[in-house]
Amino acid sequence: MNADGAGANPSAKYRGLPPARRLGHVTDSPTDFNTLMDLQEHGPDTWVGLSAEYRWGRIYGGQVVAQALWSALKTVDEAFVPHSLHAYFIRAGEIAEPVRYEVDRLRDGRSFCTRAVVARQSGGAILHLSCSFQRHEDAAEVQTARMPLAPDPEDCRPRADDWPWIMERRNMSTYPGAGQSMGWVRIADSLPEDPRLHSCGLAFTSDTVQFEAARSIHPLQVQQEKYDETFMGASLDHAMWFHRPVEADKWHLYAWDCHGLTGARGMTVGNLFSADGTHIATIAQEVLLRERRAKQ
Repeated sequence: MNADGAGANPSAKYRGLPPARRLGHVTDSPTDFNTLMDLQEHGPDTWVGLSAEYRWGRIYGGQVVAQALWSALKTVDEAFVPHSLHAYFIRAGEIAEPVRYEVDRLRDGRSFCTRAVVARQSGGAILHLSCSFQRHEDAAEVQTARMPLAPDPEDCRPRADDWPWIMERRNMSTYPGAGQSMGWVRIADSLPEDPRLHSCGLAFTSDTVQFEAARSIHPLQVQQEKYDETFMGASLDHAMWFHRPVEADKWHLYAWDCHGLTGARGMTVGNLFSADGTHIATIAQEVLLRERRAKQ
């Protein structure tokens, strides 16, 4: 794989990355996507992965989804590719602790196969994922989703809170009441020509951009720098449908709509397009958008 080894001296690409620290006795924090996906086998249908260091102090949800999907793919014949996944984020993941992925082979058919994955740390399960894979079929192909107008990614400013050593983002402005958000995203690494790994790269990028769509329709509007003081946010559950192959290390556009807020949950639905307008995937996610209350 085209990756910098764990513990290597950081290049200019990795400037701004928090200093890596020792994760148990295994290795230092991964500083690129390829190393992040280098899972270690720990018994039958079980793999262990490490976390990158994220500034907010918890494991990024897209990382756990991507590693869980990669674990499942290791138990599936290479003729099968993912066509859908459904995941529940159960509890926050601890960055300083490896994650154990346990795969259950639910069904192997001639056209489809199904897997379930539980991601665990010492505190218990942090993610439950079910995923389905399909062998290629020659059949009718029709696209009705239309890519919205958007500026080129190079004409958009990088996010100030980005982590460019793994993923790059170019978000467009979202206005109060819009209920929509858009952004260009790509994996920073050059990935091997393995379509299944690119699907995992897409899963990694899929847990971003949508929060702005939900925030924009909340009656309480606050400046970005005040957001964490005002709200507690998290991804709750996540579903993806893979329609066509993606090059996850190339720019692709997420376009999200928020369908409403209820019970401190925002329902977001998004389409993913390649730069040429090809509809790559459909994604749905519930996000937690809870107002912080003063302690009595």
